[in-house]
Amino acid sequence: MDIQKMLKKYVPMTETAFYILLSLTTPRHGYGIIKHVEELTSGRLILGSGTVYGTLTKMQKDGVIVVFADEQRKTVYEITDTGKQLMNQEIQRLKELHQNALTFEEDFQ
Repeated sequence: MDIQKMLKKYVPMTETAFYILLSLTTPRHGYGIIKHVEELTSGRLILGSGTVYGTLTKMQKDGVIVVFADEQRKTVYEITDTGKQLMNQEIQRLKELHQNALTFEEDFQ
């Protein structure tokens, strides 16, 4: 799938997809992703295993992540270059969103 179609499919990202990919700055297994997201969000976001594995399966089919087995034969997930491009676009979108929120925040006080 070309990158423009991928961008339309994934950006804007769901919070779940964003945090799963953010967790893959280093390869992790599913439970490691769940715990890392919980830690990143100070417990605000606790992902269920069905949600995580469903999202990971979709991302694997789309070429956003790759899957392999480590020495302990655990399934490990790693972000691809396509996934990194998607994250870069999403991060830029979120930076714009944040800047605009800060600019107009006082109007809502």
